[in-house]
Amino acid sequence: MAKRDYYEILGVDKSASAAEIKKAYRKMAIKYHPDKNPDDKDAEAKFKEAAEAYEVLSDADKKARYDQFGHQAFEGAGGFGGGGMNMDDIFSQFGDIFGGAFGGGGFSGFGGGFGGQRRVKGSNLRIRVSLSLEEVANGIEKKIKVKRKIQAPGTTYKTCGTCNGSGQVTRVTNTILGRMQTASACPTCGGAGQSIDKKPSDADAQGLKVQEETVSVKIPAGVVDGMQLKVTGKGNEAPGNGISGDLLVVIEEKEHDTLKREGDNLHYDLYVSLPDAVLGTSKEIDTVTGKVRIKIEPGVQSGKILRLRGKGIPSINGYGSGDLLVHVNVWTPKTLNKQQKEFFESMRNDEHFSPKPESTDKSFFEKVKDMFS
Repeated sequence: MAKRDYYEILGVDKSASAAEIKKAYRKMAIKYHPDKNPDDKDAEAKFKEAAEAYEVLSDADKKARYDQFGHQAFEGAGGFGGGGMNMDDIFSQFGDIFGGAFGGGGFSGFGGGFGGQRRVKGSNLRIRVSLSLEEVANGIEKKIKVKRKIQAPGTTYKTCGTCNGSGQVTRVTNTILGRMQTASACPTCGGAGQSIDKKPSDADAQGLKVQEETVSVKIPAGVVDGMQLKVTGKGNEAPGNGISGDLLVVIEEKEHDTLKREGDNLHYDLYVSLPDAVLGTSKEIDTVTGKVRIKIEPGVQSGKILRLRGKGIPSINGYGSGDLLVHVNVWTPKTLNKQQKEFFESMRNDEHFSPKPESTDKSFFEKVKDMFS
C-alpha cells in the first residue's frame, strides 16, 4: 500500500515554516494521543503516522531529501515503512511537543497513564559506505561491521532513588504569576529512571560495553552521493530499559573509470579514428550492466551524441531509468608519414571532404540544450 504524503498527513504546504510544521504536528499528536483514545488502533496508527511525518519534516536535511526523492529516500535501510516508528521512539524524541497537554508536561508510555516514565534513547552511530556506480545502479545489500555499545551481560539496574523511576524531577517555583511547576530529566539517572545495581568489570559507568556486530543494510538502486539511510535500532543501546539509537548510513559514490553520472543519466566519451568515422564501424562500450556493442554509421560527425535509452541509473522515486549518452569524438592524427600526407593533400580540394553541414547537424549549443532538456 502506497504511503501518504507527509505534508498531507500534517495538513501543511511544502512552503510551511518549521514553526507551522511543529504546530500542525502538535495538533495531530494531541488529537490521536493514546491517552485520549485508549484501545483505538486507528487513532494509534494515525498518531504514529503523524510522528513519522514530523520526524522527517522537522529535520532540514531529511526534509530536503524527502522533497527531492520522496519516501524512497528513506527506504531499504530498515527505517520507516509500515509504521516503522514505535511508541517508545515517539515519546523519547517528541515528548516535549505535547507541552502541558498531558499531566503537567509529562507524557505516558505506550498505553500508560499520565506522567509515566520517559525512556532514554541511545546515541546514533554514523558510518560511510562506498559504492561503485554498478552498485548504485543495481542496488545492493551490504554487510557492515559496526562497533556499538550494548548492555554488558550481568549488568542489573535498580529504581532511581531520586526520581523513583519516573526519569523526571519536578520543581515548584514561586513567581509573581503564582506557583509554577516545571519538569526536567532526573540529574541522577539522566532520565532513565534506573541506576546501576551491579555491573561486570569490563562495563562502563552506565553498564555498557563496546561490541562489534555485522549489520545488513539494503541499499536501493538510484541512491546519490551524500544520501543518508537509517537502520532503526542499530545504534548504541541505552542503559536500563531504554531504547537503542539508530545507525545512519551515509552513501559515498566512487568515481567510475569511463562513465560520468549526471542525475539519472550517464555520459560516455567514445573516440573513433578518422577511417572508422568515414567508413563506419561498431564499438564496444561500458554500461552499468556490462558491455554493449553499438553501431557507428559511416560519415559520423565529431560531437554526435548517441542516446541509449534506459541504460542510465534507475530513478530513486521509481520513475524508470535515465539514459546513457555516448559522445562521439573523431580522433584526428597529429603526425602523418609522407604517403598519408600526400593522400590528404590530394583530397584537400575534393568535394567529398568539403564541410557541408545539414539541418540535422546541430551546433554545440543546440546539443547542450538537448542534453539538459
